[in-house]
Amino acid sequence: MKKILLNIILVTALFSESQVGTTSANFLGIGVGSRAIAMGGAYSSVYKDPSVIYWNPGAISRFESDKFLMSNVSWLVDTQIYFSTYIKKMGDKSLGLYWTYLDYGEEEITTLDNQSGTGLYWGASDLVFGAMYSLNLTDRFSFGGGVKYINQKIYNESSSALALDMGLLYTAPNDKFNIGMSISNIGTDMILSGKDLYQSIDLDPDSYGNNETIIATLNTDPFPLPIFYRMGFSVNSDISNNLKLLSSFDTVIPSDDVEHFNIGFELSYFERVFLQCGYREIGKSDSEQSFTIGLGTKMYLFGLDFNLNYAYQDFGIFGYVPHIDFTFNF
Repeated sequence: MKKILLNIILVTALFSESQVGTTSANFLGIGVGSRAIAMGGAYSSVYKDPSVIYWNPGAISRFESDKFLMSNVSWLVDTQIYFSTYIKKMGDKSLGLYWTYLDYGEEEITTLDNQSGTGLYWGASDLVFGAMYSLNLTDRFSFGGGVKYINQKIYNESSSALALDMGLLYTAPNDKFNIGMSISNIGTDMILSGKDLYQSIDLDPDSYGNNETIIATLNTDPFPLPIFYRMGFSVNSDISNNLKLLSSFDTVIPSDDVEHFNIGFELSYFERVFLQCGYREIGKSDSEQSFTIGLGTKMYLFGLDFNLNYAYQDFGIFGYVPHIDFTFNF
């Protein structure tokens, strides 16, 4: 294990190279789940809540019951992220559905003639909807994957793609440590299309009497999806009979950015109160992300078994980003 980790660190240090701006649908790299964010995004080997469907779909078959999570994030520059997922347990298998919606809001349209506004508004949004299936191959190994639909809109233009996610989870005897691996967003390129790309042209402006209103379509370049490869491990430690510590470490290799590491910790008391902290994007020199912290609790109220989680994410010059979600256990 030590040799494997050393090799990963050496490869990461030698071949790190930023390719920012070379892919589409960059919102796919925004992590989801308050508990996962609070642990610094080191979540590929952890299955504490259903948001793991994003980090490693191979882990969802490890749940013992159905789960439903809904989340809201006040993201950067007054944008909003909504995330929900439902995990259906079926024996040693699980089926999971999820969607993420990033709303950029609306802004009034201005022109050279109407610089104070035209009374019309434009907006933009990103959407992904996925279906994942996972099964326990043995009492230690789980594997899963699925397909997702991705859509981006900006004013009258939009682009869509299909992609695959896959993940694998190994759980050691006595649940002392886990090893997780996943790869996300293996799919088709995205190309913008829409009515604003239709333009009338004059093929021969120097001639008179020809058709000067031929309709043409402006072509846009295709851009690939950002692929993320994650590999991590987590260790469970008993501090006392009622106090437990979960330590997690992930290495992340994106196709459009430099490789980096995430680390996270969770301290649980009586499996009812949880305190998390972590650090994101270690090894990425120009990152605005860094320290994370969170708090969660498991409650029984009005016959419902649910978890409430909150995370604080430091985002450098952008301030902090609050995450909150509810998980219902059926």
